Amino acid sequence: MNATYPLAEFPDYRLTPSQIPETVCEILDATTRKVLMKRIKQLLIKQNAILVAHYYTDADLQLIADETGGYVSDSLDMARFGNESESKTLVVCGVRFMGETAKILNPEKRILMPDLNAECSLDMGCPVDDFSAFCDQHPDRTIVVYANTSAEVKARADWIVTSGSAVDVVRHLKRQGEKIIWAPDKYLGEYVLEQTGADMILWQGSCVVHEEFKAMELVELRKQHPNAKVLVNPEAPAQIIRQADVVSSTTGIINAAKEFDALEFIVATDAGIFHKMQEAAPGKVFIEAPTAGKGATCKSCAHCPWMAMNSLSKLAYTLETGANEIFVDPDIIEKATVPIKRLLDFAKNQQQLAGDA
Repeated sequence: MNATYPLAEFPDYRLTPSQIPETVCEILDATTRKVLMKRIKQLLIKQNAILVAHYYTDADLQLIADETGGYVSDSLDMARFGNESESKTLVVCGVRFMGETAKILNPEKRILMPDLNAECSLDMGCPVDDFSAFCDQHPDRTIVVYANTSAEVKARADWIVTSGSAVDVVRHLKRQGEKIIWAPDKYLGEYVLEQTGADMILWQGSCVVHEEFKAMELVELRKQHPNAKVLVNPEAPAQIIRQADVVSSTTGIINAAKEFDALEFIVATDAGIFHKMQEAAPGKVFIEAPTAGKGATCKSCAHCPWMAMNSLSKLAYTLETGANEIFVDPDIIEKATVPIKRLLDFAKNQQQLAGDA
């Protein structure tokens, strides 16, 4: 944290336990599961719809996406895939801000979600009115926000970043002499600050999943699995990140599991990612980083309660009825498109430079 802006200046926007729903995963017998999956595939064809699912959703939803020409990835890549698809209906299995991002990049398309109550603690912890007022107090700073934010917050930003692009973008801005407001994830912000040395002030939000990982218990787990590599999402606290062999985005974690020679991995991110990790690296063992231990108040326990709201039953209902459509105000879409496109252009340029090197 820059010494000019002490932590006390910021309200704490972490959610209280009462704001976090219990994690409830749908349990189906084999016959019902088979019938629903077949029905959903038929409805996708009938609706000329494409399914995109986040790595953290149920494995069955990821399977359907893969088997029907859809896509499984992180939030911005999901929206980008939808933009490239010729389908007029995009069904987003994830949390609400992902549906909004898809709508921003695909305003002419119908965007559906299984459950509009599927929120995100980072999004909830960055209310646009409070954030906008704070930004107004620091007009000399470039506003950089994580993709895990509402359409309205994106519309207030200068840059949108993902966990995989954040360090590169902030390093670029530092070279340009920019001072930064970062939101909403304080842990990811601390990691970016440490990596770049940029002049940043950090909004005090956090992810209810990643914040639950316990450092001392991770030390003990590593002793039990001395040959295991530790893979960590940078939304985790610094005490977890310091123990990592790899700190990366969801896609980077999957790639690391595939590329490392190790046979065991301790993974500090949402356990929904294990489906793709097992596909990418069959025969390897993946262990959840500990969320229980001294001081534990875990309600998410390595799985986002809002991601768990996506289910086969809800997906089938949405496709049958057209319920749970995402709408975003056209003025917000116009404004939010600017920082998103800025990131996409930056990423494309980085790829070109890497190719030329």
